[in-house]
Amino acid sequence: MARFREVLKNKNFLLLWLSQIISQFGDRLNQMALIGFIAQRSPGKTLQLASLLAFTILPVFVVGPIAGVYVDRWDRRKTMYCCDFLRGLLVLLIPLYIIDSHKSIVPLYAVVFLLFCIGRFFVPAKLAIVPELVPKEQMLMANSLVNTTGMIASTAGFAIGGIVVTVLGAKGGFYIDSASFFVSSFLVFFIRLAGRQRVKIMEVGKEVLEAIRKSSVLVEVKEGIRYLLGQKQMRGVIAVLFLIWAALGAMYVVVIVFVQQTLKSLTLDLGLLAMFLGMGLFLGSIIYGRFGKSANCFKTIFSSLISSGLALAGFAFVLNRYPFFYTAAILAVVFGLAVGPIMTAANTLIHDVSSGAMLGKVFSSVEVVMHLAFLLFMFIGSALAEIKSIGQGGLLIGVGVLFSLIGTTGYLRQRFSVNSKGSSKTEYVKT
Repeated sequence: MARFREVLKNKNFLLLWLSQIISQFGDRLNQMALIGFIAQRSPGKTLQLASLLAFTILPVFVVGPIAGVYVDRWDRRKTMYCCDFLRGLLVLLIPLYIIDSHKSIVPLYAVVFLLFCIGRFFVPAKLAIVPELVPKEQMLMANSLVNTTGMIASTAGFAIGGIVVTVLGAKGGFYIDSASFFVSSFLVFFIRLAGRQRVKIMEVGKEVLEAIRKSSVLVEVKEGIRYLLGQKQMRGVIAVLFLIWAALGAMYVVVIVFVQQTLKSLTLDLGLLAMFLGMGLFLGSIIYGRFGKSANCFKTIFSSLISSGLALAGFAFVLNRYPFFYTAAILAVVFGLAVGPIMTAANTLIHDVSSGAMLGKVFSSVEVVMHLAFLLFMFIGSALAEIKSIGQGGLLIGVGVLFSLIGTTGYLRQRFSVNSKGSSKTEYVKT
């Protein structure tokens, strides 16, 4: 933990880290409020929940490709605090005007869509600003800590969100989420980038930045795609992330309804289970950040897929036969431990093979790939789960098996694709 404390001594990085704990805490609480609201309107319907979640993903395709272009043009710090402030205002509209004033759910869809459109600018700015805040030797540790903001949010936000929605209703969750965005915006506002780091970024990408200022948005989007596809390791990262997010999309809505139906609880048990999942994710990310510096990132990802697939299949199989909360909680922690290192390893790979001036476009393009897989397979998984012969439990077991097969195939290919020098460093061989 001493090395984590060393990274957190950096005031600017600490402000970023804290702001994300707060805003993502509220984000998860907001998600619980939406889940509770939909569950009350359409209990047990996976496709209804999938339809709402689709409006959180569509902005990736509408504004995602151009968001990274402007993130690279704009001051990333200003982009972040403006986005969080606007998101706070939008969330505030939901409890003040939408829930009680409209019988139709369409206005809620519209606000959720706008909320996540703004988020498309925030996400690549947050990921791309990390190299500006920490030295290269601390990059893995910093990425691990950035990743844990989501883990901490899952641990606290889902758990408290389930309680808040149960006690105060969906409105309480939306009010707290709005406040969290305002606090996050305030913290990011006080981040200050050192002149030395600004000069370094400009020196590395001066010619690229000049070309960006002169080119059109469409040209820059194409440039980002070509940049991604032009590197062998980056193509490997994209292929792996597509498969992972396809599996996550297939299980996401289904596991929510599966828990609600199995444990007979709309949000309370779901929130508490997410807390245990978050604990596992947090521990898995911390362990990898502490001991995984010398490990091959691809092997880490594939090993995590094998273990997480087995854990997911075990979760669905055991909970179907023993529908007890403590059983589900233990299995959720195990699943989180297995999944935790995946995104940290993937983000580190992207930082390693990308130039600083291109990071905004790179992360935006990667977001498009991941969410395309997630959106497509979310509807496929939701539709399959409503087929009686498959069911929610059967689909989750199938996704778990798929996780393990992807991991096993990738790991074996990694093992036998050693470079010409015979070192332990390997390259990904595309399947």
